[in-house]
Formats: sequence, C-alpha cells, structure tokens
Amino acid sequence: MNNLANAWLKARKGKTKKDYVLEFEKNLRQNLLDLRASLMSQTYCPKPLKTFILRDPKTRKISKSEFIDRIVHHALVRVIEPIFDKTFIQDSCANRKGKGNLYALERFNHFKGKVTDNLHKEGFCLKADIRHYFDNIDHEVLFNIIKRKIKDEKMLWLIGQILANLPEGQIGEGRTNF
Repeated sequence: MNNLANAWLKARKGKTKKDYVLEFEKNLRQNLLDLRASLMSQTYCPKPLKTFILRDPKTRKISKSEFIDRIVHHALVRVIEPIFDKTFIQDSCANRKGKGNLYALERFNHFKGKVTDNLHKEGFCLKADIRHYFDNIDHEVLFNIIKRKIKDEKMLWLIGQILANLPEGQIGEGRTNF
C-alpha cells in the first residue's frame, strides 16, 4: 500500500485543485485499497486514453490517462525505474532523476568544448525529432525487451495492460495480447 500512497502523492503534484483529484481524495483510503485489490487480483483495467491536440508551438497529439491510471503508472515506475535506469547511457536526460535541462546543458557545453577545441574550431550539432515516434513503437518488440529485465509475471501482466490501452474510440482496434 505504501507504493500506491507514494504514487498517489506524485500523481497529484501540481493538480491538487483539479476536480478529479478532489473527487478521488474524498474517499482516498478506500480508493487506494480498491485499486490495490484490483492490481493484486489482476482485475485492474485502465480506462481508455483521452486524446486532444496541443499547439505549443508545434502541433502534438496528446493522450491522457485517467487520474487513477496515472497513480498506477507512478507506482509501476517506482518499481521498474531502478532496473532500467542503470542501463541508460549517462547522457540520456529525459525524465530521469538528477538529469534535467540543466544537466543536459552542462553535458552539451562539455561536448561543445571537446568538439570545437574550446571554441577554436568549428563544430556542428544536429537537432532532430522523429515524427510520431511514440505512435509507431511496436508494442510487441517493446514488451519483449521489457521481459528481458522483468521476470515477475504480475508486473508483466500490468505492463501489458498499460501497453494495450488505447484512446477512446479505438477500443478493440489493434490490441496486442501479451
């Protein structure tokens, strides 16, 4: 239960005035107990993702999970992050503890100095973005990579539930059985 309570705290951060958070917290203890029971009995099923378009400055399609599902995501990350984090290269900075924008800029400046011989010669930097990258990840390939590190069957079941979740209106389309 401690992991779910910590995950709830993380999921609500910056959202304490949102209606869906306030509603969940009206019966917090029971809601967390019910969520735990559904996870333990493997009856948990995430709600369909809500999709919307965000323009800031480029247009992006965002798929948002329900609050209760975000609690599950945070709880899962708390378990699997230490397993996967140690396999990432030092300079992978996105969504990693202690490796935010400031760290990324420091690493960029380090390499800029190396490549340009401390700004005495010209250097080049490629900025790239893979269009619709996350929409096109093969979930079966991803799941097989995850299975190399995670052996717990209940954890794999939960990861499969999350990976198989689709936006509203796409239920039953292209679901993968893991």
